Amino acid sequence: MAKPQKSFTCQTCGSISTRWAGKCESCNEWNTIQEETATTGAVPKGLSGKHKGRVIDFVDLRNDTKRTYPRHKTKIAEFDRVTGGGLVPGSAILIGGDPGIGKSTLLLQAVCALTKNDVHCVYISGEESIDQIRMRANRLGLGDTGVMLASATNVRDILESVRAAPQTVQLLVIDSIQTMFVDSVDSAPGTVTQVRTSTQEIIRMAKSQGIVVVFVGHVTKDGQIAGPRVLEHLVDTVLYFEGDRSHQFRILRTVKNRFGPTDEIGVFEMAEQGLIEVANPSALFLSQRHKDAAGSAVLAALEGTRPLLVEVQALVVPSSLGSPRRAVLGWDHNRLAMIVAVLESRCGISLSQHDIFLNIAGGIRINEPAADLAVAAALISALSNEALPADMIFFGEIGLAGEVRQVSQPEVRLKESSKLGFERATIPKLSKKTANKDSPILTNEVTHIKDLANLLGVNADEQE
Repeated sequence: MAKPQKSFTCQTCGSISTRWAGKCESCNEWNTIQEETATTGAVPKGLSGKHKGRVIDFVDLRNDTKRTYPRHKTKIAEFDRVTGGGLVPGSAILIGGDPGIGKSTLLLQAVCALTKNDVHCVYISGEESIDQIRMRANRLGLGDTGVMLASATNVRDILESVRAAPQTVQLLVIDSIQTMFVDSVDSAPGTVTQVRTSTQEIIRMAKSQGIVVVFVGHVTKDGQIAGPRVLEHLVDTVLYFEGDRSHQFRILRTVKNRFGPTDEIGVFEMAEQGLIEVANPSALFLSQRHKDAAGSAVLAALEGTRPLLVEVQALVVPSSLGSPRRAVLGWDHNRLAMIVAVLESRCGISLSQHDIFLNIAGGIRINEPAADLAVAAALISALSNEALPADMIFFGEIGLAGEVRQVSQPEVRLKESSKLGFERATIPKLSKKTANKDSPILTNEVTHIKDLANLLGVNADEQE
């Protein structure tokens, strides 16, 4: 006879303890441990050797039958790009983002587009009523599509309704997974046990019937998807919807994808009629750039397979504080500290008595180290109050010894820069394989941070 067993589970990391504590010993978070009750049975006798287990059939890796897995394409180019070319039947997708960033709007536009392509979609909302969803659809001009709606939170009812649907369900949206619950688990919705169990039950049904399931996940104050980390391991694709709500740009970023490339991004613009895809984000990010402003450098970044040109802005002013301020938006704060230390140690450019403010214009966040050279150029320009050449772009990684290292796919970055009218580039020394190719723009190859300083009119040797 199964009997309930009480445990205390951390709602941040999912660790289980036998008693309550104010601080979790695993993740060091405070007030995250809650009491949960799970039904457990005795150890199966098969594990002790008295009963044999079921024999599993093994198959060869080779497949003689040619099976195709057609993807469901939404015809929203940016969304299809991020998912790897469309939605694979039987896949599970998790999308997270800050409240009000536009997750529900994006998914509503996607399912309406799929419905127009004869894909039977079901949208389950545990946070909004059906009338609220209809009002949003009417505002977006999508009120005449045949998306099936429901407002429910019981996983057992949802699965039975999907199985009993008159038409075969091909896409299921759960908004959001933190509101779902399994009635056999004695825990509140949103707890670690409920989120894990609900996800497992829905994914098991979806994979057995070839249904695409899309989960909407809440995020914590740190921007991570709330719930146990195993939630991201259960699904096939993890997407993050990023952006500052004060900006109109939204970035859909792939963190994990079993059916396509990772680190791919899709760029959208929030407008009155919903999210509009941006076909040429580089031109949009550089549209308001002041070419004669000191401290402004153009970075040729690479997000997934897409080259992206963004503006790096730096402001360097003398500080009256004992510890000068370092404010960063859109880049790694620790990497800025490293670039400042390299400029001081290897070039003799003193920045220790200055406040430094760094911003990636447009509300986008850059994660790759290829931005080092553009950041260094922006800092030197801001310190000397001299504008950089308006037709020059920068990319390259800087090491602790001051060397400028190569980055991936420089020819793709140069080609995108040439399309937007840039004529010069300051980059690391190209390899022989890449150097043999005809560059679309004039390149200044630098091997050390001193070369960059001298190129911008700052004599590093004299400053040392």
